[in-house]
Amino acid sequence: MLNKQLLLTALAPAIWGTTYLVTTEFLPPDRPLLAAVIRALPAGLLLVALTRRLPKGDWWWRSLVLGTLNIGAFLALLFVAAYRLPGGVAATLGALQPLLVAGLSTGLLGERLTRRTVLAGVAGVAGVSLLVLQSSARLDAIGVAAAAGGAVVMATGVVLSKRWTSPAPLLATTGWQLVAGGLVLVPVALAVEGAPPASLSGANLAGYGYLALIGAAFAYALWFRGIRALSATQVTFLGLLSPVVATLLGWLALGQRLTPWQLLGAAIVLAAVVTAGRRPLVRTGADNYQPLTTAHRATDAEMV
Repeated sequence: MLNKQLLLTALAPAIWGTTYLVTTEFLPPDRPLLAAVIRALPAGLLLVALTRRLPKGDWWWRSLVLGTLNIGAFLALLFVAAYRLPGGVAATLGALQPLLVAGLSTGLLGERLTRRTVLAGVAGVAGVSLLVLQSSARLDAIGVAAAAGGAVVMATGVVLSKRWTSPAPLLATTGWQLVAGGLVLVPVALAVEGAPPASLSGANLAGYGYLALIGAAFAYALWFRGIRALSATQVTFLGLLSPVVATLLGWLALGQRLTPWQLLGAAIVLAAVVTAGRRPLVRTGADNYQPLTTAHRATDAEMV
């Protein structure tokens, strides 16, 4: 069965799935990196101000590494992929992330790579491709490399976030990463997009406010909370929910067409998420089984 922690963590990628709608309907055109900076940096500074905690010791460089992987480098690569590839191709390549996390978790976290995880990962890629991939999609080498690189850096960030457990409160750790990721993005945004617009409309301000408070401060806190409480593999499969939410919002709010193949893709994605989210059962007696716990997982890893 899916536990409450998993369902709560699922809110984060569901919120991120609203980003496309907010960006297209509320934000200035052709400014994705500016949106990424405003999404990350103010939210991070707000959380640091509220918690009044700064990193100590190794957490100065760890926060920079995690913030770069989870936010700064990931969003920059996502920007390159979005501009050089159709959205469906970028999303399909991004759907490889659960398989990458599962592989990295085997080596760095001692988690066992199961057949169920691999099959769910393959199904997730297939489901996302049915959901968003168009037959006329074109490929671009740099775009493909950027999309694949984005999946790799985000997968690495998820696994390292699980491996490095911060002694600080969750909101403080989230704030550190958002600040680090935002600072990494600032020079990239200025170099690529130039100075911010001289004036912003009320709709622009509302969109940026939503991305910062809900899309970053709230959603990333839920995401990192989930990484602390769940396995890295369980958490990363939830990221497949973002293209599902984005597609459904496009249909509901923007009047975009929803085909039977997309419905099938959404169903496959949800099945993959549910399958990966179920905790494995371990045998405790002749006919008794119980959910795999952290202790069991460590024992199993030692046996591999």
